[in-house]
Amino acid sequence: MSDTSNLRQAALDYHALPKPGKLEIRATKPLANGRDLARAYSPGVAEACLEIKADPAAAALYTARANLVAVVTNGTAVLGLGNIGALASKPVMEGKAVLFKKFANIDCFDIEVDQSDPERLADIVCALEPSFGAINLEDIKAPDCFTVERICRERMNIPVFHDDQHGTAIVVGAAAKNALHVAGKRFEDIKVVSTGGGAAGIACLNMLLKLGVKRENVWLCDIHGLVHTGREVDMNPIKSEYAQDTDRRTLDEVIEGADLFLGLSGPGVLTPEMVSRMASRPIIFALANPTPEILPDVARAVAPDAIIATGRSDFPNQVNNVLCFPFIFRGALDVGASTINDAMQLACIDGIAALARATTSAEAAAAYQGEQMTFGPEYLIPKPFDPRLIGVVSSAVARAAMETGVAARPIADLEAYKQKLDGSVFKSALLMRPVFESARDSPRRLVFAEGEDERVLRAAQAIIEETVETPILIGRPEVIEKRIEQAGLALRLGDNVELVNPENDPRYRDYWETYHHLMARRGVSPDIARAIMRTNTTAIGAVMVHRGEADSLICGTFGEFRWHLNYVEQVLGRNGLRPHGALSLMILEDGPLFIADTHVHLHPTPEQIVEVARGAARHVRRFGIEPKIAFCSQSQFGNQGEGTGGRLRAAIGILDAAGDDFCYEGEMNIDTALDADLRARLLPGNRMEGAANVLIFAHADAASGVRNILKMKGGGLEVGPILMGMGNRAHIVSPSITPRGLLNVGAIAGTPVTHYG
Repeated sequence: MSDTSNLRQAALDYHALPKPGKLEIRATKPLANGRDLARAYSPGVAEACLEIKADPAAAALYTARANLVAVVTNGTAVLGLGNIGALASKPVMEGKAVLFKKFANIDCFDIEVDQSDPERLADIVCALEPSFGAINLEDIKAPDCFTVERICRERMNIPVFHDDQHGTAIVVGAAAKNALHVAGKRFEDIKVVSTGGGAAGIACLNMLLKLGVKRENVWLCDIHGLVHTGREVDMNPIKSEYAQDTDRRTLDEVIEGADLFLGLSGPGVLTPEMVSRMASRPIIFALANPTPEILPDVARAVAPDAIIATGRSDFPNQVNNVLCFPFIFRGALDVGASTINDAMQLACIDGIAALARATTSAEAAAAYQGEQMTFGPEYLIPKPFDPRLIGVVSSAVARAAMETGVAARPIADLEAYKQKLDGSVFKSALLMRPVFESARDSPRRLVFAEGEDERVLRAAQAIIEETVETPILIGRPEVIEKRIEQAGLALRLGDNVELVNPENDPRYRDYWETYHHLMARRGVSPDIARAIMRTNTTAIGAVMVHRGEADSLICGTFGEFRWHLNYVEQVLGRNGLRPHGALSLMILEDGPLFIADTHVHLHPTPEQIVEVARGAARHVRRFGIEPKIAFCSQSQFGNQGEGTGGRLRAAIGILDAAGDDFCYEGEMNIDTALDADLRARLLPGNRMEGAANVLIFAHADAASGVRNILKMKGGGLEVGPILMGMGNRAHIVSPSITPRGLLNVGAIAGTPVTHYG
């Protein structure tokens, strides 16, 4: 079977299996009993109806309307397939709805309407206003799309956005803004030649005018040649606005000296000879799909300095509407905007363009491994999977809506709103906020043992951008510098990040002598100390913390936990400090759950279990959460004499005698810990209300197993492990940790020990 046949079958299977289509509807409220039914439907639903009748704005409170978009089409201009009809367009519209949900958590219905008359189609769309918070018009042929959008925007009091026009125009605007920045040119000075007089082409030209391009410098061509004064073939009022009063008639005649070629037409329209006659550092946006107006390598053969974008994902600088529409709708919906105006679109452009000029996010780099993602000719616009898009773009759009007076529900604190949006993609963001705030109280120096790891480098970049901490990297400078360059990071060794080179560092003698002094009576000779300080980066980092040259060590991105723990304990386990246990925070869909001890004690004694519980309570409070600790076992409130239950009961006895100030209960099964009703049936009058938020086990295998199941099968995001008992002087992460996870551990390590006892 050919590659084309394989691709076709894979695409069909994707749509058909395991169930047809790409969407389903799920309830957001429980419907488990008669009480739920009475609230969801009759008679309880009448109360919500009456509230909305009295105040239509209450629909945003009692229904899903404020987060619901309709993608509407009549199937007359679907992708490159043309007029395939409403029904055949449904897979595309379902796909659009999936993108809304994936990238901006916006619920979406696709509505395919079998109506070719633009005015009647507009009537149908307008009649849908009570159901939706916004309308996305899609794949309606030109010039009908202009008519439909105009009528709907005039009559409807919710945003109406034709993505084929404005979404394309916004992303082209962002790419053009950055391309001109790279080329050293200005909008007001450039000559623009465009091919394609359809909805997207006209909208892009309109947007370029808003960005500063002069109308007299725009030359529009279509299949019939140049749009010029007096032309009658295939003209409409929208296209006529770009008519040039000239004797020239072809693309070949007007391409001379063009700074920007904007192609939304078809393959092969722009020839190499034409490119050779464009201005120096020409900007070529060849956006036809699947085959662009000219292939990038063909254009560069005659213009090596060309800056090129296409509509394809297999070339750099893909102009993709998904960079825009989920986020502009997110901002518009969240402020109850009545429209999406020019200011909101320009804010979207600025946000997208600024992100490309910033350091690439670690998450986007992971999604596009092997691609060049440093701002420049090959990277003009960010990637769709850059998780910062929603926070940057949506908050900018919301601000513009408020400033221009179209927001029915203004947001009082835009910074908090942006943090909330970031929290929707960075699951740890909101929960980590108290820790980050505490870490800002006093600058601390964090030494990373595995400084050559790209994840560590990206975490160091984020630490510089988001905290006041100073990263210290242990590693070979030539390796680190090469990886910094490859990743497009703004780290500068010896400037905004410190370096320890284990192969050649002036402090080497001080370090091995310190280590030997600490370990001389534990079998470590000077020769062994010298070797360790040349090769063991965890030991080097621990020595730095011991000597006061760093405040906390972060290690463990490779290797086994207890191997690292051995050196941490050797060097830093003194003056009352010793490892009490490892605590992992698992961020789940329904909230946080802490697990301990996952790594330190394989079979903890009752006294060690008490230390784990006290440390966990102390650390949980750092996150602004009041601990509710469940001691978990196969045994349930004393019903088994064997196993771990006895040690847990003994630990509870110690806590009872000491009068600790946190809530705890046990020993019990995990389901009993998490289900308050079940717990009440088994032990009426127990001392815990609601679900436990900390699970403590008397066997590391059990704790680690629960942690890994939650991470791999439950979709949990781990923060940690947090090494308890070491005064925040060291933390050992797991090899699967991400750059974001390292940033979170860095924030934990960056909090002075006085903040949590």
